[in-house]
Amino acid sequence: MKKILAKMDKWLLFMMLIFSIFGLIMIFSASSVSTVLRYNVPQYHFFIRQAIFIVAAFIIGFVVVIRFPTSKYKYFAYLAMLGIIVALIGLFVYGKITNNARSWYDIGPLALQPSEFAKSIIIIFLAVSYQKLEKLNTNNIYAYLIPIAVSLIAVFLIALQPDFGTALIICGILFVIFISLPFVKKNLLKFLKIGLVAIIIGIIALIYSGAKIFNSRQLQRFEFRAPCSRYIEDTGYQVCNGFIAIHNGGLFGVGLGNSSQKYLYLPESHTDFIFPIIVEEWGLVGGIIVILGYMFMLYRVLKIAKEAENMRLSILAYGTFLYLLFHILVNLLGVLALIPLTGVPLPFLSYGGSFTVNVILMLFVVERVNIENKIIKTKREMANITN
Repeated sequence: MKKILAKMDKWLLFMMLIFSIFGLIMIFSASSVSTVLRYNVPQYHFFIRQAIFIVAAFIIGFVVVIRFPTSKYKYFAYLAMLGIIVALIGLFVYGKITNNARSWYDIGPLALQPSEFAKSIIIIFLAVSYQKLEKLNTNNIYAYLIPIAVSLIAVFLIALQPDFGTALIICGILFVIFISLPFVKKNLLKFLKIGLVAIIIGIIALIYSGAKIFNSRQLQRFEFRAPCSRYIEDTGYQVCNGFIAIHNGGLFGVGLGNSSQKYLYLPESHTDFIFPIIVEEWGLVGGIIVILGYMFMLYRVLKIAKEAENMRLSILAYGTFLYLLFHILVNLLGVLALIPLTGVPLPFLSYGGSFTVNVILMLFVVERVNIENKIIKTKREMANITN
């Protein structure tokens, strides 16, 4: 275990711990009022649940993930992909509707969200699939499209829930990973032609099917500018109260626990809108420090990705980087009314068991990538010495 710990990225692990602790503090602060007044549960309800998720994820990460070679992912990646598709289909029969989306399974005291696990599984599935194609050294263009097509089945099912925020994030991950593949770069024009044909066929199919892509409630989300001019409407109320929280915070904040907007003005104060509460209590300085912390964490992940010794390790690390990056961007830009609000949580800071567990475990996967990078590099150096 000491040898494994020695090969981990200590800065990345440190940032994971710091964000986890700070996230717990802010979840308690942001939810301390709503737990009693809205949910009629004890004040520490969300804090305790989030703490359990974090501790469980770290235990699994240390005991299983960093010890498990990524070369063995091939034994379960395809089965996991099939399982997540089946789980997403099952939601339409057994799923619980929350915030107008059928995205959760109620399993006793827990609520399981398959779409969150889909992000992690898809990254692993792509890493295994493209590593295999690279070893086969195939020139079949369509072979490289199969993993994307399978992943898009999951994206389609998530969009039907409807959860367009998650669907768009997965599409972003798929697109960036795909165009980054060496074989795709060499044949980019051919792939663009295939993609254009597929888009045209999809548009024609939608037109003739008469199906509506968005319902009236979803279309309202595109009215995201000047939210305070629509304060009494659903499209403006929450974002405008987020603005008020940020304004209240000023430069140094009103102090931990002293937010006024968490008094039921922000319905999702401990989940999607936790950043305005952070700025209100810690000020603009606190908000900037959080963003800088995210940037440093992303830098550590990107550094490990750039040092990846093979295709599988590269996709695992880059995929996790994109996973974090898109969540941070979509959440913050939505809260600041720069893009439509999609209900995407903020890594480590927003309450949510499925999301938190997945983020932590994928960062442990990145730590495993770093360990394998060092092992492979050491073996190569030893081989060079003996030769």
